[in-house]
Amino acid sequence: MKLSFVKMQGCGNDYIYFDCFKQAVNEPEKLAVTLSDRHFGIGGDGLVLILPSDCADAKMRMFNIDGSEGKMCGNAIRCVAKYLYESGLAQRSELMIETLSGVKRIALQTLDDAERKICVRAKVDMGAAIFEAGLIPTILEPNKVFLSRRAVLDKPFEIGGDDFRVTCVSMGNPHAVVFMQNIKKAPLIDSNAKLCLANLDLLDIGPKFEKNPAFPESVNTEFVEVISVKELSMRVWERGSGETLACGTGACAAVAAAVACSYCKEGDDITVHLKGGDLAVNFSASRVMMTGGCEKAFEGVVDIVQY
Repeated sequence: MKLSFVKMQGCGNDYIYFDCFKQAVNEPEKLAVTLSDRHFGIGGDGLVLILPSDCADAKMRMFNIDGSEGKMCGNAIRCVAKYLYESGLAQRSELMIETLSGVKRIALQTLDDAERKICVRAKVDMGAAIFEAGLIPTILEPNKVFLSRRAVLDKPFEIGGDDFRVTCVSMGNPHAVVFMQNIKKAPLIDSNAKLCLANLDLLDIGPKFEKNPAFPESVNTEFVEVISVKELSMRVWERGSGETLACGTGACAAVAAAVACSYCKEGDDITVHLKGGDLAVNFSASRVMMTGGCEKAFEGVVDIVQY
């Protein structure tokens, strides 16, 4: 069976996209595992299906490298909007895309000429950040009140023999945000290295957070350095994928946590620096807006051999 695909990336977060308006993709969980492999497959952070929807311009389903399905992906949804616009499936400046965490509104920044239509950036209404522990979900006991909700904010948390302080947020996916300022001890790549974002051994600490019993559905973990009131730097360990160059929902969670912990201000545009580039995030009590680029790397056809 031959399947056409498009490889796209947002802030370095690369996925393999299948247009399911034109073709059927069976067993995407298995395909995500085989095709995402960077040595024996196409290579990517996972697989995305672009499907017809009864309530939006399209429906997005995203599968991680390990085959697990994610409810939302901020970088992928911008690329889905780009594909819909440039392929002619929905050529409007504002699109609606259905996800497992609800229908999201995306505003497109385009460069159109007589020959072709191009979407270069997109702003996504990610919905409201969720701080209620049971809805994230986490079994950690709330310790503070934020936006009239009992929340887990800057809470001491021991994991793998190391001391952290975590802030728990959901942006459709569960996130545990750790600010570097509050880490007392952490695994380092080099035991003699200074404790800083670049020297964190995420390969060691990431899985310990991801699979910790405090998070019943696993968790994405963001390690964040506060550079200024309007600037954050971040590394992320994504559940099901490991460390990635960027995470859209993670950047939103980091800004939401920074506002909740008084590092940043509500309503400001916050620049989040990730390994793959920058995202702009604006947090308010009612919604989080995320803006970033979206680019196509290449397109092709893959042979699916069934034994």
